[in-house]
Amino acid sequence: MSKKGTLYLIPNSLGSGIDTFATQQSKDLVVRVNTYIIEEIKSARKLLRALGVSGPLEALEFLPLNEHTKQADWKEYLAPLLRGEDVGLISEAGVPCVADPGSVIVNLAHENNIRVVPLSGPSSIMMALMASGLNGQLFTFNGYLPREKNDRVKRIRQLEQYAVKGHTQIFMDAPYRNNQVLEDLLNTCRLDTKLCIAINISMNGEQIHTKEISGWHMAKPDLHKHLVMFVLGK
Repeated sequence: MSKKGTLYLIPNSLGSGIDTFATQQSKDLVVRVNTYIIEEIKSARKLLRALGVSGPLEALEFLPLNEHTKQADWKEYLAPLLRGEDVGLISEAGVPCVADPGSVIVNLAHENNIRVVPLSGPSSIMMALMASGLNGQLFTFNGYLPREKNDRVKRIRQLEQYAVKGHTQIFMDAPYRNNQVLEDLLNTCRLDTKLCIAINISMNGEQIHTKEISGWHMAKPDLHKHLVMFVLGK
């Protein structure tokens, strides 16, 4: 029985230069891997060039994994690995499989006894938590809040119940809804609940501040079209 390949999880930039986080392991890997499972082709090509791939990118195989990918294609993406070839999985931004569709491939890899190797890189979720000053021993990432206002306010009340007990709550939203989310937080949460707003982590214009809700009432930022992580805690 032939040896199976290894699935490498390759982090991407959050928006800053690749040289700020790229490890030698990533650089060594991309010069020998020929198949990549990617979310978007443009960002994947940019990352590979920055990591040192100098040959024609047309010679590489890119397998798209996003909202347009059919579930029937997932198992087909394991074919190179089952033939003994190593494959890289690249996120659109940050680390793969965290707020990212790559986990479905990793799950299939484990079901087929394929080795999975995560490479280190930036995560806006963890970086926001690190810089928040809130409890890093007990926390939950909740992804996106509901789009509809009443549902979103209800969810905020639920998250605050955990947060005030020391169970830090992390969440995000689409850049064009950030101001609506902030407004709902200010109108819903207790004045002494703490909120960290982490804006454009690792990019130009990065701002990370933690205040009580009462403090944000006095200095409300404009979050429209920025990349934001919200961290709610005690």
